Amino acid sequence: MESGRPQISVVVPTRERPELLRRCLAALEAQTVPVEIVVVEDLEGRGPAWARNEGVRRAQGEVICFTDDDCAPAPGWAEALAAPILAGEVEATTGPVSMGGGATPADQAWASIVHYLQVRAAAPGTASPGFAVTANLAARRSLCERLPFDESFPAAAGEDRDWGERAAREGTTPVFVPEGLVVHRPGLSLRDFLRQQYRYGRGAARYRARASGRRPGSPAFYLGLLQAGFRAGLRPGLLVAAAQLATLAGVISARSAARR
Repeated sequence: MESGRPQISVVVPTRERPELLRRCLAALEAQTVPVEIVVVEDLEGRGPAWARNEGVRRAQGEVICFTDDDCAPAPGWAEALAAPILAGEVEATTGPVSMGGGATPADQAWASIVHYLQVRAAAPGTASPGFAVTANLAARRSLCERLPFDESFPAAAGEDRDWGERAAREGTTPVFVPEGLVVHRPGLSLRDFLRQQYRYGRGAARYRARASGRRPGSPAFYLGLLQAGFRAGLRPGLLVAAAQLATLAGVISARSAARR
């Protein structure tokens, strides 16, 4: 490694959320190892996939960590995610995303969905092979350069599933590191949650159209998703069920638009 060159870089896409970004940057300044922080302001609305790729181009580290501007990584986050990559054990890692104090039922539902997809990332019949939420992801620089995020995804919906599936196809499914914790800002409303899930549905339609062989999960996969939601409580469980309807509506809308 060149003298003075950082081992770990952290890429943070952001757009017009300065208060949240300041919170995120404060958490990154408190990491237990030195990190290079690369903030990419998406002024033109090119999307988070473009912003992450641009961050990789600017970063100098051997390991590239990704988080979002509405997240606060725990102090040992970067060290935990980077350690197995720097040791040559794996090419990519991911970790848990928890909700901060005061989490709403919508927050709990979202966290249940994310955790379930992470746990099922390597399981047969999963709808999202290799899934790793981009709020909490790290990869070796060479992998990021070989597998850039697909910038044809215009919003934060589906681009992470696409990247994870392509990584899994190469045998580099991100390894889950429980110690690599990111705390997501709570306060998601019911309305915003359902809008988010609708957007995810539109992203899912694009994800499946990008490559052959991408199909919805099995009935058992979706039953497990519902069960994961209800384990968080009655209201989060009901919202996970509602999320599936909102996602389906997004898929139908995207497919209808594509046929026009």
